[in-house]
Amino acid sequence: MDDESGVVPGTDGLPRCPWGVAPEDYRAYHDEEWGRPVRGDDALFERLCLEAFQSGLSWLTILRRREGFRAAFAGFQIAKVAAFDEADAARLLADPGIIRNRLKIQAAIANARVAAEWPDGELTDLIWSHAPDPGDRPVPRRLADVPATTPESIALSKALKQRGFRFVGPTTAYALMQACGLVNDHLEDCHAR
Repeated sequence: MDDESGVVPGTDGLPRCPWGVAPEDYRAYHDEEWGRPVRGDDALFERLCLEAFQSGLSWLTILRRREGFRAAFAGFQIAKVAAFDEADAARLLADPGIIRNRLKIQAAIANARVAAEWPDGELTDLIWSHAPDPGDRPVPRRLADVPATTPESIALSKALKQRGFRFVGPTTAYALMQACGLVNDHLEDCHAR
């Protein structure tokens, strides 16, 4: 890694955030998805669920099981997941294509039930209302410059919890903000910035 910029050249010569160089799963996610704006309640619900399932694990584990998660959780359609019952929860606990953590599964279903009660677009509006002004923080040059939480992620976590969401701590909220383009934490010299 270049000590000055923090970026690393990929095999194609493009400078990337160090975590986005390899393996290919990370490179594709880094180049094509991470940090790009995501809107839409179901799309944001998926990302929120995946970030919660990632807690304590490698993101690579989640990326490699993403299609399994989508199949198991009805494409993360809020209305469908909200209708899951005990049989669905048992099915999810037995599904080797996902992370079989009872508390995280219960939280995903409970969060869907909360979001299903909201008008269309409310989850999107709530999440995006916590996007900071891009000029309010310096562009990160090294991974060490990227925070784990921010005042905005703490506020987003609090707002979601007040509305009944679970497994949405400030670190998970910040990871969501990074993944969904509310903040741009690609390093300064990264080609994806």
